[in-house]
Amino acid sequence: MAYLFTTLRTEGCAEQTIEKSRFIAHAAPVSSREEAEAYIAKIRAQYRDATHNVPAFVLGDKQQTVWGSDDGEPGGTAGSPVALLISSEGLTNVVVVVTRYFGGIKLGPGGLVRAYTSSARMALEAAGRLDVYESVTKRIKIDYSFLGKIQTAEKDQPFAILGTSYEDKVCMDVSYAPEDEETVLGTLMDICSGSLEIL
Repeated sequence: MAYLFTTLRTEGCAEQTIEKSRFIAHAAPVSSREEAEAYIAKIRAQYRDATHNVPAFVLGDKQQTVWGSDDGEPGGTAGSPVALLISSEGLTNVVVVVTRYFGGIKLGPGGLVRAYTSSARMALEAAGRLDVYESVTKRIKIDYSFLGKIQTAEKDQPFAILGTSYEDKVCMDVSYAPEDEETVLGTLMDICSGSLEIL
């Protein structure tokens, strides 16, 4: 299958205390700028009493958008380093918000960069990575008598059954790489003796 990009598997959260300041990082997979902004707004509302809520995101299959805001921290010490971290990890369609509760000790520019990026990295690791590949999904309709054969074929053929519904006939959603279309549809047609319906 054609590789598209790597994003996060799920939402991740991590927390650490550095020089009495509490850093809480949240990371999540997103598919658009609107989704990223909605996530940022949600975290800001959750930690509305925090000293800073530093957001960053990277979007697009080729990382076309790399954005971060320092949210009141000294310029270039928070949002930009987090956005660059996401990008350098080879991730995209990812949003991160690092929340800081100031503990009274100033960290200095280098200390801030390290604190924000290490917190973000912990949240990214907690979320896990997910490689995204190009695929085609087709809905097929078959007689019940062919159901077992198709389920068996899935084990050694280049397709996956995503869902099955049982009506007058069996409807299945099958997914495969674009370059495998001829092979997969040919195999399914052979199993069903030519009676396969593609919806």
